[in-house]
Amino acid sequence: MASRKEALTRRTLLTSAAAAAASTLLPRRSAHATSKAKLKIGLLLPFSGTYAALGASISDGMKLAARDHQDRLGGREIEWVVNDAESDPTKTKAKTRQLVSVDKVDILTGPVHSGVCAEMLAVVRETHTLTIVTNAGMQEATGSLCAPHVFRTSFSNWQTSYPCGRVVLRDGHRRVALMYWDYIFGIESMRAFKESFQDGGGTIVNEIPIPFPSEDFAPFLSRLDVSRPEANRPDAVFVFFAGRGAAKFIEAYAAAGLREKMPLYGSGFLTEGVRHVGGSAAEGIKTTLHYADALDNHVNQKFRAAFKKAYSREADVYAVQGYDTVNLLAQALDKVQGDTGAQGELIAALENARLHSPRGPFRFSAAHNPIQNVYLRQIVGGRELFLGVAQQDAEDPATGCKMIAAR
Repeated sequence: MASRKEALTRRTLLTSAAAAAASTLLPRRSAHATSKAKLKIGLLLPFSGTYAALGASISDGMKLAARDHQDRLGGREIEWVVNDAESDPTKTKAKTRQLVSVDKVDILTGPVHSGVCAEMLAVVRETHTLTIVTNAGMQEATGSLCAPHVFRTSFSNWQTSYPCGRVVLRDGHRRVALMYWDYIFGIESMRAFKESFQDGGGTIVNEIPIPFPSEDFAPFLSRLDVSRPEANRPDAVFVFFAGRGAAKFIEAYAAAGLREKMPLYGSGFLTEGVRHVGGSAAEGIKTTLHYADALDNHVNQKFRAAFKKAYSREADVYAVQGYDTVNLLAQALDKVQGDTGAQGELIAALENARLHSPRGPFRFSAAHNPIQNVYLRQIVGGRELFLGVAQQDAEDPATGCKMIAAR
């Protein structure tokens, strides 16, 4: 029979072993969560250049949602760490490393420009920083470059352009010209449109890429030759432009006398935030997007009223994306009590998040891209009219994402 001393020693060892084993089953709690240090959220967004207004809207949407949560997520006060992305991919890796390695953000958000997104992902795939893509639609972000710690709260380029091919066909147009900024976003948008348009029997008669961020559209518009034989003449035009450049394109298209001859279509960024430009220049334009101002749901009405009161301007899709980002993070961070060090549990919480968004129902796909409705909108009398759902529960194909194959 063991002595009392031996029994105590044995009991102590067994208790310590059991505690050690149990600790491996519990979520890991970081020093940040224990001390309730500020939650550092990095914003890699453009605050200068052609996409500056987009960056401001995303940021404002995020901060509006944060106020609804008393500027705390998971019990931790938010600290915003901002770096101007400038829509310049050549500067992105250095700016991303600044946010991740020097500023030591807990969560990285942004960017707008797809080329910037590609360079940002190259860094965060090495550092495993939890990253929320709040705008850039490049396919690879949730395709071949997908990663467990990378989510997107915006859209993929496929989602915003593929449905429009069917819309153009339903409107009776069979010959279309394409115009777009010649970088990832524009190229992928055209590819998605062509997929649905050509599969439905349509023909692309002209394709006109324009260097980004050129806003001198007149020389390129002259290539839309309406004097061609009918078989080679477009009866509609599909485009990708956004931000300040989109406003200038709409004005140039109308000034060239093309609006009445060839109806203009695009992914919704063409008119988002610029529909009042140039008087009637935007009249009649149809677009497809994952948001419409006039969506008749309580969340959208409340959001638009709050945004207008806070910023004295109307909300747009970019503000919605920022707003949803913070509300999704709020759900997930509450589940882990603010512990960003428990990344596995935090990722699982985001994967299971469901949101009643101003855009409608929102959930993540297996590739961490939104599954969401895409809507048809038209500009009439300077207002955006909601014409209906162009595609219900649109889910990006996520080509090349290994996370899907692993499930």
